[in-house]
Amino acid sequence: MKQLQNKTLEISLVDMNDTNDKDEFPDRSQLFEGGRVGVLLVHGLGGTPTELRFIAQGLARAGRTVLCCQLAGHCSTPEELRRSTWQEWYRSVAEAHDRLREQCDIVLAGGLSMGGILALRLAQLRPDDVHGLLLYAPTLKLDGWAMPWHSLFLQYLRPAPIPLEFDLAERDPYGLKDERVRALVVSSMQSGDTGQAGVFSTPMRSFANFNALVGEVKGRLRNVRQPALIVHPRNDDIASLKNAQYLQAHLGGLVDTLVLDNSYHMVTLDQQRHVVSERTDAFVSWLESAQLAKSSRQREAKGSKPDQSRIASD
Repeated sequence: MKQLQNKTLEISLVDMNDTNDKDEFPDRSQLFEGGRVGVLLVHGLGGTPTELRFIAQGLARAGRTVLCCQLAGHCSTPEELRRSTWQEWYRSVAEAHDRLREQCDIVLAGGLSMGGILALRLAQLRPDDVHGLLLYAPTLKLDGWAMPWHSLFLQYLRPAPIPLEFDLAERDPYGLKDERVRALVVSSMQSGDTGQAGVFSTPMRSFANFNALVGEVKGRLRNVRQPALIVHPRNDDIASLKNAQYLQAHLGGLVDTLVLDNSYHMVTLDQQRHVVSERTDAFVSWLESAQLAKSSRQREAKGSKPDQSRIASD
């Protein structure tokens, strides 16, 4: 059974959409068809939809429709990532959300790392159409224990006309405590196939756009009243637990928080990925029941109201 689970994970990591697209960099978004409950999952900065594939498969097995979208500028070249902006990343999320809304009555949005911040932005701007949030190692600041000392200055970067052509290379342990998974991911990044595991180094200009996005979202966290699940590792190498604690304290709605004790930043791929998948499924099931009960109460209340036009005529 252990060998079967390992093989399944390896396929989840490297088996992207089977496509014969002749484009050099095809869209790597992944859609899992299901029922009327939809889940939008967003990858992190410099990452790919594969980061969320394991979680998406678990949700799909439970009958949910899941869309792991690809952000603008990602899954291609470092130059394309450098040219992209946070507004374009958000536009990718909004378009994916529109796609899900066409076939789903209840929609949750979530993501890994920066993907969670983009999901929060979506919830802020579309409060009636995002019913819940799934935030995996949500990142407001890069303050994890493995970040280099000079990363302290990254938080001050903002988009500017001055060209920022420097890159920050990924560092060991690459957000992964599981050594086997880490080896798979690092091998994929070093191969140059950015559609698999993302870029090996992230442009400074991208960090500047990330900071601008965070600045937009932090000031309006109290407006986010949708129920949220936060999953964060206690020993996050990239973004410390303080990120989750800040969100827990400042979000305006119910917050369910799970702190992992045996994972690093990439919680959707790391050693406790099964725990994350199970907790996600339970949260989505609870939210679905809550939304259906709310809709039922609203219909009953509407049906019990007296006909005001008849009262007036009488």
